[in-house]
Amino acid sequence: MSRPVLLDFYADWCGPCRRQGPILEELKKKMGDKVDIRKIDVDQHMEMANKYGIRVVPTLVIEKDGKVMHSLEGVTSAETLEAMLSRLVD
Repeated sequence: MSRPVLLDFYADWCGPCRRQGPILEELKKKMGDKVDIRKIDVDQHMEMANKYGIRVVPTLVIEKDGKVMHSLEGVTSAETLEAMLSRLVD
């Protein structure tokens, strides 16, 4: 089994995205290598944003084994993300 992947769809001009960044850094410290966190700038990677149907930033997509498990729009707390991801860690 693979580890869960958290995709952070953001934009540099987005205020809430700037608030989400430190939350994800805190999450990375807590969960370490159990989770793969990837930042995706929607302005640079429009095709990927379209593939996932991103309409709002920030949007966080949690995948496990290539399947979307959760999609969250807006700023999301580290506690909420940790609870969701912990259930997906092998």
